[in-house]
Amino acid sequence: MKRILIKLSGEALAGENSEIYDGDFVDRVAASLKVCTEKGYELAVVVGAGNIWRGRQGGKMDRTLADRMGMLATVINSLYLKDALERAGASAAVLTSVPMSPFAEPYTAETAVSYLEGGSVVILGGGLGIPFLSTDTAGAVRAAEIGADAMLMAKNVDYIYTDDPRKNPNAKKLEAVKASEVLAMNLKAIDATATAFCLSTGMPIRVFGLKNPEDIIGAIEGTAAGTLITAE
Repeated sequence: MKRILIKLSGEALAGENSEIYDGDFVDRVAASLKVCTEKGYELAVVVGAGNIWRGRQGGKMDRTLADRMGMLATVINSLYLKDALERAGASAAVLTSVPMSPFAEPYTAETAVSYLEGGSVVILGGGLGIPFLSTDTAGAVRAAEIGADAMLMAKNVDYIYTDDPRKNPNAKKLEAVKASEVLAMNLKAIDATATAFCLSTGMPIRVFGLKNPEDIIGAIEGTAAGTLITAE
C-alpha cells in the first residue's frame, strides 16, 4: 500500500472523563501519523465527531440540521488534529466538503492528491456535506476519489465479531471476512452503506482497535490485530 485513508472515530480523540479531547493521546496519534509519512506512506484522514455531537442526538430536531451540526463538529476535530500534527513536525492540511474559508480549503480530489504527493497529511472535514450519511461512508467515498489503496478504520474494538462481544460471550472474532458477509450478517461494527460502497469499488477495509496510537503504524504495515474486509 502507498496511499491510505484512515477513518478515526471522534471517540478516539476523547478523554476518559467525558472530556472532548485527550491531548496526550491525540499527540501520540499525530506522532504515529508522522512516522507513517516518514516511511513514505501518503495519508488522508477522516475524523468522526462522536466526542462532540452526532446527528442522532438531535432528538426532536430536524435531522438535516442535526446532521449539519455533526458535520461542523468534524471540522472542529480536523482543526484540532491539524494542530497536533504540526506541533509534531508534520505537514498537514484540512479540506472541507463545503467552503469554510478562512478555516480550511474546499475539498477537491485534485487538491487532496496534490497535498498527498507533497508529503502532507490531508484531513478531510465536513463528511460529504450531505445529511443522513455517516463519516464511515464519507471515508469510503473519499478513499475512492483520491485513489487510495485501502481504507483503515480505527474503532473501539480490536476486531469485527460475529456478535457484540460485550453482550454475547460466544461471539467469534473475524480476522478476514468478505464485505458481502458483513452485510448478510448485519454486523454493526461499520456502517452498512460504507461496506456496500467498498464492495462495489473493490476497496479493502481493515478495522482495528486504537487503544494504542502506535497501532496505526501496525495496521498500515499489517502487523496489528484487526479484521480485513475484502470485496472477494
